[in-house]
Formats: sequence, structure tokens, C-alpha cells
Amino acid sequence: MPESRRALRELLRHWGRPGRSEIAELLTSELVTNALVHTDREAVLTATVGPRRLRVEVRDFVAREPRPCVPGAGDGTHGRGLVLLESLADQWGVRPHAVGKAVWFELGADAA
Repeated sequence: MPESRRALRELLRHWGRPGRSEIAELLTSELVTNALVHTDREAVLTATVGPRRLRVEVRDFVAREPRPCVPGAGDGTHGRGLVLLESLADQWGVRPHAVGKAVWFELGADAA
């Protein structure tokens, strides 16, 4: 994961308003961590950067859908990454694959 974080940081060095690259790094870290922890397998990270929009997708090889944490249920240590996605990403979703799924988010470069 440190390699992914470094590559994304380099990719986003001059992208977006101040603070946007840090949000992208946080959300990417959450998606990669979720994929590795909850599937016990590999994950594939893809980032597409345009002048106005960033799209990050993390694909894993387990079909089980991610679920956000439910307040007051369990120990509260799982599912918070999806709550961050809902709060910070402009858009996000889950796309099924023949083997596994991809969880993605998008950020606009000019968003406040």
C-alpha cells in the first residue's frame, strides 16, 4: 500500500484545489485497505486523472458487496471507509465484475 500511496501522491501533485489530493489519498487508502482486509486477496488500483475530475477504482476478486457500518452495531471498526466515501466523494459506487467487484469514487478538481 505505501507504493500505491506514493504513486497517487505523485500523480496528484498539481491537481485540484488545495486539500483535494489529500482527500483523494485518504479515500484511496480506505478502498485499498478494505479490499485487502476484507477479501484476504490482491486488489487492483486504477486512477484516472483529468483536468476537472479524478476517478479511482479498486478492484478485488470477491463478489461480496461492501456494507457501511451501522451506528451502534458491533465494535464500529468496520465500514467507516464507506461512510468517508459518502461524506467526501462527489460520487461513488460498486460495479460487479465476472470475478469480484470494483469500488470507485470520483472527485471534482474544483469542489470546495
